[in-house]
Amino acid sequence: MSSEILINMTPNESRVALVENGVLQEVYIERTAKRGLVGNVYKGKVSRVLPGMQAAFIDIGLERAAFLHASDIKIDGNGNGENRKVESINSLVSEGQDICVQVVKDPLGTKGARLTTQVSIPSRFLVFMPGVEHIGISQKIEEADERDRLRNKLEELAIDDYAGGYIVRTAAEGISEQEIQADVEYLHRMWMAIGEKMSSEQSPSMIHGDLPLAMRMMRDLVSPEIEKIRIDSKETFERAAKFARKFIPEVADRIEYYPGERPIFDLYSVEDEIHKALEKRADLKSGGYLIIDQTEAMTTIDVNTGGFVGHRNLDETIFKTNLEASVAIARQLRLRNLGGIIILDFIDMQDEEHKRQVLRALEKHLDKDHAKCHISQVSALGLVEMTRKRTRESLEHILCEGCPTCGGRGSLRTAETVCYEIFREIIREARQYDAQTFLVMASQSVVDRLLDEESTSVAELEDFIGKPIKLQAESLYSQENYDVVLM
Repeated sequence: MSSEILINMTPNESRVALVENGVLQEVYIERTAKRGLVGNVYKGKVSRVLPGMQAAFIDIGLERAAFLHASDIKIDGNGNGENRKVESINSLVSEGQDICVQVVKDPLGTKGARLTTQVSIPSRFLVFMPGVEHIGISQKIEEADERDRLRNKLEELAIDDYAGGYIVRTAAEGISEQEIQADVEYLHRMWMAIGEKMSSEQSPSMIHGDLPLAMRMMRDLVSPEIEKIRIDSKETFERAAKFARKFIPEVADRIEYYPGERPIFDLYSVEDEIHKALEKRADLKSGGYLIIDQTEAMTTIDVNTGGFVGHRNLDETIFKTNLEASVAIARQLRLRNLGGIIILDFIDMQDEEHKRQVLRALEKHLDKDHAKCHISQVSALGLVEMTRKRTRESLEHILCEGCPTCGGRGSLRTAETVCYEIFREIIREARQYDAQTFLVMASQSVVDRLLDEESTSVAELEDFIGKPIKLQAESLYSQENYDVVLM
């Protein structure tokens, strides 16, 4: 499988696209004014303790206070709080106290950032966790001898001068012991610098910021499958090349500067795919399609055969559509960065073997996902329930906002419905006030209906209340907006 990373830089925005076999799979967007916070370390101040929620709000200098749960507070000798009884929040922090915290989840919607006191610092091959006595190995490193080699080397280093916990990342498979040691030394220098700033800075303040998007993606996305990394900014290309020579020397020769006149995101229709990813409907090659509904509570994905009629029988047509949909769903989850609870409504299948094959296909394609996915079960109604870890905003939330006309409902009351509401409002006003004339101000579509299909009703209403009704079209009114003015 050949893959490329395309990096598009502008003064206001950085965008990274992961393309596999010529097809866009993931897109990351970071706006200069809204840099992501995950990984940043802050010296914060406890602003409020909430015993009922076993949590505290921490002021880290953002618009909204960040959230720290008692289970995310590290106690010396207890790692990050796992396998221990959660102590009372009152015994762990107090209002006004300074505290070192790291952001583990960006602010989402109306929620503030989520914090932990267990700082973790990532590098190319490792993640360092100060104050923890634990060494973990990525599950994607499967060979037992290699896992033992990496673990033994890190245990040896941790006993000597570099105490702490480590997680070995997938990229570390097969690296030399010198490379492991260099990574460990780099991480400890970083931690020493953080400690010095924690002592000298006032709260609230940022102590350590994660790398900018382009460098982060170089660190996190680059794998042996990545053939090229193309960057359309000379300045970023030079920084990336320098970063690679220092930290990822094996990929330094894969980084290219792209000076072409054609925008880099037009190479594989990335721009078009981003626009398509904002629509509810995602078409399948066979003629079927997905309907993807993203709500506050969950995301639902409905599979439809559409124009696909197949060549054999109905069961075969449904099976083929569901198989194709399982591949498309895995891609759409990554591309749109959908997280939380996800309900998949495949077309009903009678054959149990068909059901198993569709689920296996879905699981296989979800294996490529960097975010942790978990398929819970197939419900009694035949729905597939799953979760996908959410660490940043979805593509839709980054690029779009709620419709001011419909308030995010996705539908408007019809002109007919609004006309009847106006009639009721006029009767209500006529009974309460003694007006000479009623002026109805509404959208053009509503006024047109009142003058045409509802003209008889308007005349009957005038006769009923004994007062004239005047109509005035307002170009700035949406179809649901109207005013009844007494004159």
